[in-house]
Amino acid sequence: MADPKLSREEMIQQDVADLKSLGYTQQLFREMGGFSNFAISFSIISILTGAVLLYGTGLKFAGPVINSLGWPLVSLFTLLAAASMAEIASAYPTAGGLYFWSYRLGGKGFAWVTAWFNMVGQVTATAAINMGAAIYFVGAVTRLLHIPDDYKIPVFGSLSNWYFQICVMVMLLIPQVLINAFGIRLTAKLNGISVYWHLIGVLVIVGFLTFFGKHHSDIGFLFQYTNSVTPLDASSALIHEQSVPALVIGAYSMPSPLFALFPFLKSFYNAAPFALIFTLGLLQAQWTYTGYDASAHVAEETIMARKNSAWGIFLSVLVSAVAGYILLLVLTWCIPNRDIAKTANDAYPVLYIATENLSAFMANLVAVIIGVAMWLCGSSSIASMSRMWYAFSRDNGMPGARLIKQVHPKYHTPIWAIVISSLFSVVICLYAAAYTLITSISTIALYIAYILPVFLNWRNKLRRKGEFTTPQTAPWNLGKWGATINFIAIAWVVLISIMFSIPPNELVLWTMLIMLVKLGLYWQFWAKKRFTGPTPDDEAELRQEMI
Repeated sequence: MADPKLSREEMIQQDVADLKSLGYTQQLFREMGGFSNFAISFSIISILTGAVLLYGTGLKFAGPVINSLGWPLVSLFTLLAAASMAEIASAYPTAGGLYFWSYRLGGKGFAWVTAWFNMVGQVTATAAINMGAAIYFVGAVTRLLHIPDDYKIPVFGSLSNWYFQICVMVMLLIPQVLINAFGIRLTAKLNGISVYWHLIGVLVIVGFLTFFGKHHSDIGFLFQYTNSVTPLDASSALIHEQSVPALVIGAYSMPSPLFALFPFLKSFYNAAPFALIFTLGLLQAQWTYTGYDASAHVAEETIMARKNSAWGIFLSVLVSAVAGYILLLVLTWCIPNRDIAKTANDAYPVLYIATENLSAFMANLVAVIIGVAMWLCGSSSIASMSRMWYAFSRDNGMPGARLIKQVHPKYHTPIWAIVISSLFSVVICLYAAAYTLITSISTIALYIAYILPVFLNWRNKLRRKGEFTTPQTAPWNLGKWGATINFIAIAWVVLISIMFSIPPNELVLWTMLIMLVKLGLYWQFWAKKRFTGPTPDDEAELRQEMI
């Protein structure tokens, strides 16, 4: 545990000694303080991305109460998960992150599974961020230029066509890929800028709507429950000119297998019980809280890593929770004419609120603030995603590892990892032709990766067997409440994994089941014998090449 009275150089030397005790040699420069470590996770969480892009989704299902009560509820359980992860990060301040934690706590099998879910989660998260940004940019430009929503365009037919939005996504993606491939120092600077952009941006939006907004409701309105769309309607599509529960894959729709297996679901979904629709609406908040594991990935570049990496994970969630709650309450408070259904069903609800409340200049400035924040978030997500793919390929844990692990001799960046993972983020959009499906897949995959090392740590604590966190090994420690907090976090992830895998996100269920089966077969017949897990030599070489 670092003594705060130590000089900067003494702190660094203590960090180096801690790292050496875990089997690694210091390779990266330790220049990041606590704020910088916090900044990278806060930037990837990006409340101006998740909370904005899925604002209408939550509002459709449950109305204002999904923001006033749903957001703090999710924030609380996410803080428990973040605290559980922070404790492990304090014990293992290495660049390996979740992948390394699972290896130390449960062995190479758990490490392999954690890595795969982390990679899938990061690809779908990047897809969701950039696809959402594309949808948002289309809306912002059309409103700025006063182009009608039903404006016809060649090939795609309309501006709201999913495949046109994918094209816009690709145009946003290309400069992000180039910056990550050829300008890694610029990427680092953009992360720092992103923090201030988000915090100042939230203050500007909140200030504009509070002092200049034309529509302000009473406090009671913020806790109103209104259902604008039933779960049955949200789970249905037109098949043979009839609206029926459906499974949608790209442009293809088929009758829902889940509704066929369980016929009672139709009446249950049509009845729209509060518990069901409220939980479905929580996707807005839960997807926002992803990416905060980034603080662990830069532990070896952080001074007083055992504490600062842990605080980076925890505080990025806490600060996002407070700032996001203020933003959502003010947006909901300013819903024009208290018309929840009209706002929720608008293609761009946050832009609609800004346009109806503010002058053209202010509304356009809000649109720019949000748009830039989304693009910055996407760029950071690509950096994190590609490094995870590269790290795992170094240990030959995936097909095509020989190509993916290559580092450009001049730019010292894993270009093929950047390009290939980014291409997969586009492919997933062709497969899951609905925004909530992509966000559901990323949320579930990432939280499974988050909770696996937490589960292993909790299991080992209860059995008093194997490695687990203690006040001696983890200075940032949950003490006597650790096991209880771990259990609640595990239970929460199990719950959301179920709730975000059922209709209207049924494709998520079958996708995750198919993925589990394929991973099981791949492990049993190939990886089990060939995959050895992270080794000190591999990690040292990885970090040296990433400088």
